[in-house]
Amino acid sequence: MKKLQKGFTLIELMIVVAIVGILAAIAIPAYKDYIARSKVSECAATLGACKTSVTEFYNTKVRVPANATSAGCSTNPSQYCQSLSVATSGNITIEVVAASTGAGDASGGDCDLTLIPSINTTNNEITGWTGSTGCQTKYVPAQFR
Repeated sequence: MKKLQKGFTLIELMIVVAIVGILAAIAIPAYKDYIARSKVSECAATLGACKTSVTEFYNTKVRVPANATSAGCSTNPSQYCQSLSVATSGNITIEVVAASTGAGDASGGDCDLTLIPSINTTNNEITGWTGSTGCQTKYVPAQFR
């Protein structure tokens, strides 16, 4: 009489454990990068809201606002973003907290996202925005690369 196999053999279980270990070794670093990008994107979204306010201020008063408060931008820090400022040139800068994202510069410190307006003085309008950053490129949205 044949005996039926019940359960898994030890080698089958070891193969499954090895496969799960390999997948975890690949997935965990990718997941950490994804989380850091989402935190930096929160700061980029805050810049987007302020960009609208600065553009509206310029279109209404035909001058750049003196600071973030006069532009109507929120300067309240969040868990991942702090110290939003608007320069007299119209540049909007926000500091990304590197300790919470792991997205700091090479020294591991905080980094900045900056939006720079392209102002057409002939027509008195802001024609576009460009981004620059001190953050690691792999963490920032495409506009800042």
